[in-house]
Amino acid sequence: MKVYHHLAFASTAAFPPPLTIKGQSLEARARDCGCFFMQRRVFAQEFHHPLAGTAANRRVTWLCCGGERMSFIHKVTSNTKPLLDVKVQLNDLKMDPSSPVLPATILEQTALRLGCSPTDEKLAFRLDQEDELKHLRECFCIPKVKDLPPTDLSLVDGEESCVYFAGNSLGLQPRKVKTYLDEELDKWARTGVHGHFNGERPWALADECILDLMTELVGAKRHEVALMNGLTVNLHLQMLSFFKPTPRRYKILLEARAFPSDHYAVESQLRLHGLDVEKCMLMIKPREGEETLRIEDILAVIEKEGDSIAVILFSGVQYYTGQLFDIPRITKTGQEKGCFVGFDLAHAVGNVELHLHDWGVDFACWCSYKYLNSGAGGLAGAYIHEKHSQSIKPVLIGWWGHEFKTRFLMENKLQLSEGINGFRLSNPPILLVCALQASLEVFGQTTMKALRRKSVLLTGYLEYLIKHYYNEDKTNPEKPFVKIITPSRIEERGCQLTLSFSLPIKSVFKELEKRGVACDMREPNALRVAPVPLYNSFHDVHRFIEILGSAITSSKQAANNTALSGSY
Repeated sequence: MKVYHHLAFASTAAFPPPLTIKGQSLEARARDCGCFFMQRRVFAQEFHHPLAGTAANRRVTWLCCGGERMSFIHKVTSNTKPLLDVKVQLNDLKMDPSSPVLPATILEQTALRLGCSPTDEKLAFRLDQEDELKHLRECFCIPKVKDLPPTDLSLVDGEESCVYFAGNSLGLQPRKVKTYLDEELDKWARTGVHGHFNGERPWALADECILDLMTELVGAKRHEVALMNGLTVNLHLQMLSFFKPTPRRYKILLEARAFPSDHYAVESQLRLHGLDVEKCMLMIKPREGEETLRIEDILAVIEKEGDSIAVILFSGVQYYTGQLFDIPRITKTGQEKGCFVGFDLAHAVGNVELHLHDWGVDFACWCSYKYLNSGAGGLAGAYIHEKHSQSIKPVLIGWWGHEFKTRFLMENKLQLSEGINGFRLSNPPILLVCALQASLEVFGQTTMKALRRKSVLLTGYLEYLIKHYYNEDKTNPEKPFVKIITPSRIEERGCQLTLSFSLPIKSVFKELEKRGVACDMREPNALRVAPVPLYNSFHDVHRFIEILGSAITSSKQAANNTALSGSY
């Protein structure tokens, strides 16, 4: 099957005239050749390039081949920069976040090749078939629908695997966790104290055995990362050292509606120094009527208030909205104003690509039980850039911050390890290390770049279907609709989409849970759904959309019944 696909660029200028081949329109040419013809109007801002010149002095040339491959080449006749010069392989479903080709284009082209609608289940099956990472799903325990407590077995097949879109809250269990835990419990039973320095995971060094796997995920050097404690403990330890208020610099900047742990940590740090929280805690809010923060507004506040800010503390990915912040730009702007810049990466690590060392981030911390799948309360991570290894010292010191070479001499003469290793307090919890190791080894089978490619297309597929079925229809006010709070630009989000509904959200959430969907609701009006590329499939997305339709129908019926009963 051949396909002619006319992709036209438009601006406020006049729409370019129809393209022709030897005097014949593309549509007619395609019809004569027995091909499909599809025209899509695309605005230049979708490709993040300025639209130069006018419609009159631009010429668009398309080379259209058979269905297995289509090459799109855009040429500009004047001395302007090309808006688009890419080749799209229909049988190559890799998605690059930096690519100007949007997920919708990949989905539409693939569906066209299959001879089906982009909403057809056939597309989901094909995307899964082409997925190079599909084997990683087998590394995890996928819960059965019947085992989820809220499930109503009268509505669903309990033997099916659930649709698990809650990896942003708690990741699934890697299959090797139980094996590794049993190994260490057996070692403890057989060897007792000798387990500290024997076996594949000597307990005294267990965290260091998996350190390289973690540093790959965050883009740091080995001596810049430590695995220890929980996220909030690590944040407090780092803030004690980085937040040194002076009469001139005494403020901490963070996003409004930061995760409660971060918010409370900042409040308590300010109070610890006897500072007024109202005056010293700067919180950036979205503009009126908007849900997410604009990067220009964040940078403007830093420019304006930077001389009085001691520390900037932001999320990597905002837990509520799913917004991915521009970490390198925030870091650079903050440091240029003399601020220390740190990040809570709880929702970013294992979700998006990170390059903490290259970006020059001063400090960061993260948990490991969300996208890193280490189980509730899992071992957390902390990072301090090597440039601070001599100047930043821990305020609170424990035995494990002492240099390893002389740690066990017990002389009580501190030889503090440099950098983040000096912040370590106690020996690593071996059972938590086991769980984290099992997950990090799955990450070790691929790369964050490959996971991110899949994630962009996976979440793009979810977004596409939601918009197709549940966009607001102003001409039909009775039709329920879903609004996506998360930014639409792929460079401004990870895998999570945050949804709000025209119907009561608690009702929709309850109906989803009854039908074997695991996601989570956050007050006041948000449903967070996160298709995770490690273990979620494209068919999971398609099933979710089908189930969402049933949930919305039931919720609407319940709302109507309530309204009727109230009228009597």
